[in-house]
Amino acid sequence: MTPFGARLRALREARGVTLSELAAALQVSAAYLSALEHGHRGRPSAGLVHQVNEFFGLIWDEAEELSRLARESHPRPTLDASGLSPEATALANRLARAFRSLTPAQIARINAVLDEG
Repeated sequence: MTPFGARLRALREARGVTLSELAAALQVSAAYLSALEHGHRGRPSAGLVHQVNEFFGLIWDEAEELSRLARESHPRPTLDASGLSPEATALANRLARAFRSLTPAQIARINAVLDEG
């Protein structure tokens, strides 16, 4: 599940909106929304994010947060280490190999380190 997908599902559930109801209102398929929620589709378009914001009445900080989550929701990101130090390239490759086996606690620690910089 992507950050956008998790937030979309939480919004739907909090407001009692089914996947089919939201899909009809946004004029997309329920299968597409389901794929977004489960992280099987890439980032949603800015237009779709805007439609979701309007549907749920999100403004200001909430709308910006949903847009930020959409930008961070590419399910298959890539790292380009070309031109970086050998240590940076090794880290990128090590992270790629180990990524699927990281625990939530390890992910939280890595995020904390990245937030420091």
